[in-house]
Amino acid sequence: MSTDHTSTLLQNLWDKNHAATLDEPGLLLYRSNLLGSDKRITNFGGGNTSTKVMTPDPLSGEQTQVLWVKGSGGDVGTMKLDGFATLYQDKLNNLRDLYRGEQHEDEMVGYLPHCTFNLNPRASSIDTPLHAYVPHSHVDHMHPDAIIAIAAAADGEALTQEIFGHDIGWLPWKRPGYELGLWLGKFCRENPDARGVILGSHGLFTWADNGEDCYTLTLEIINKAISWLDDKTSGKQPFGGAKHQALSADDRSRVAEQLMPEIRGLISKEIYKIGHFDDSPAVLEFVNSIRMSELAALGTSCPDHFLRTKIRPLVVPFDPLASDDTEDSNVEHTLTTLPKALEDYRQDYAAYYQRCKHTDSPAMRDPNPVVYLVPGVGMFTFANDKATARISAEFYTNAINVMRDSSAVSSYCGLPEQEAFDIEYWLLEEAKLQRMPKPKSLAGRIAFITGGAGGIGSATAERLLLEGACVVLADIDENLIQTTYQQLVETHGSDRVRKVIMDVTDETQVATAFATTAREFGGVDILVSNAGIASSAAIEDTSLELWNTNMDILSTGYFLVSREAFRLLGRQSLGGAVVFIASKNALAASPGASAYCTAKAAEVHLARCLALEGAGSGIRVNVVNPDAVLQGSKIWSGEWLQQRADVYGKETEDLQAHYLERSLLKKPVLPEDIAEATYFLISDLSAKSTGNIINVDAGNAQSFTR
Repeated sequence: MSTDHTSTLLQNLWDKNHAATLDEPGLLLYRSNLLGSDKRITNFGGGNTSTKVMTPDPLSGEQTQVLWVKGSGGDVGTMKLDGFATLYQDKLNNLRDLYRGEQHEDEMVGYLPHCTFNLNPRASSIDTPLHAYVPHSHVDHMHPDAIIAIAAAADGEALTQEIFGHDIGWLPWKRPGYELGLWLGKFCRENPDARGVILGSHGLFTWADNGEDCYTLTLEIINKAISWLDDKTSGKQPFGGAKHQALSADDRSRVAEQLMPEIRGLISKEIYKIGHFDDSPAVLEFVNSIRMSELAALGTSCPDHFLRTKIRPLVVPFDPLASDDTEDSNVEHTLTTLPKALEDYRQDYAAYYQRCKHTDSPAMRDPNPVVYLVPGVGMFTFANDKATARISAEFYTNAINVMRDSSAVSSYCGLPEQEAFDIEYWLLEEAKLQRMPKPKSLAGRIAFITGGAGGIGSATAERLLLEGACVVLADIDENLIQTTYQQLVETHGSDRVRKVIMDVTDETQVATAFATTAREFGGVDILVSNAGIASSAAIEDTSLELWNTNMDILSTGYFLVSREAFRLLGRQSLGGAVVFIASKNALAASPGASAYCTAKAAEVHLARCLALEGAGSGIRVNVVNPDAVLQGSKIWSGEWLQQRADVYGKETEDLQAHYLERSLLKKPVLPEDIAEATYFLISDLSAKSTGNIINVDAGNAQSFTR
């Protein structure tokens, strides 16, 4: 850690002018968002805040005290006002008379809805009693790395006394719940001058009678811990010093691109997983250290950490300094050992479950690791979606920070195994999991879309994102792809969308784009080959250059992209779905477009060949044949529009009406129509279809398949 305290201390961001415009609930939200904006204070979804407010009762009109507290499942950094549960404080106080003791504390959660104020639909969290029984108006409960480093130390209570004196108290580990709420209330009554308490292996509680004072106090206590740790760790080698040196950034990326699809394939047989790669300085310092394996085996301490990361990670058997092997052969050696390493982890996890389970424990969940530590390279995390994989990496980085400081000033202690299990398989946690919505049809799938910036490409991306997929947009048009990317991110968030600049005719660019996809998401499941060009010329006016351009993009380009997709799909052994966006002209010739029609016919035949080759590996290959998709199409914004109008003797503005009239159904074909057909061929709705063609052309007898 740096010895320059000013570089690591938290900054007070409270704006008095803005705060003066807010009511008490608004001040609580403001305080919460400020605290949650810094991962050193609390991680995503971790911690909670509260205030007790005098409010007119909607039934009697009389003033009553209402507890506003972060509700279940929220995140203090991003929540809105509707993220708070509101409860009658006097009813919460009356719950004490119903409490039957620690063995029955879970039943108290069922009483919380009966305390709801003003029919607020936001569910209360398990931490509600912890706030209710602290006799102060404002309470912050945070999970700062610096505080948890003390809370997870073998002599955490003594360190708390040394750092804070009687200002901040200590309570030993206790699972969050009603009993801990009573403990906090008792501590406050017995220590009226204390301004907060550290919970062993858990986090920090602070309180005050003013919202700004509470925020300022929380920062003060964390900063005091940061400064103390800086002093104590100055000059010490973190984690016992370095055992390995990090590979170069390019080499780290290359190893990640090779290992992540293999891991994903091995752990996604039941549920598709999405990967995340982190080679930040804190992660590299840990994975390259002497004590990494020893500390990783101890597991995490804070409940929020291991709920996201499992009780411990898998250390991937990779030696970045293997002297007798090249880097690639070292990766190959790691790939041969991965299946056994994963099987050993699964067996260890199953044994942990058997040792710790109770008669009413939920069934064992997915036994695969979430966190993978790779010496010299960094950390991979895998989860059911990208956001969870990324957040899991953030949580384990928090755990790394805790282990670094705790082991430097004391002995780091993970949470005892039984306590960890009782949190992981808590019936209340299981109930929360069971309430989660059913996964969407493409949840956990990764789609690569060429021509992703155009009308059909962007509509297809939107359709697949709506079904839960992660999407990589590939296009040669840098400006247009940036616009499309930004639009999709605004709607679906930054976790699930990536973009790559790629020319489908450039073998190196294609390989690089798929390697980037592997590093960003862990692999690929879906290819939508959609990159296009159109040209129109009589045969005697068709130059060799024009002929070759069509063949390069529409035939060779589809070959290069498909070949790279097949290579990546084969490494995962999870099957896959490929859809070519061809054209009505692949089946029905058109005058004055021999180069275009021939290249499109080659696309269709390539798809048939790939359907034969991919079937044995569960890779389905199908074709969508559009016709006259004018809306949003880059093709129709160029010379093609005028050229086709000339062929049919029409003005450009009359061309769409011409295409409409010549179709059997007399309906315009839109990008969304192509996207819908593509989704059908990708999804499990067509799980038994390969080598097929769907025409989306509003009906054209010439292009009927035979």
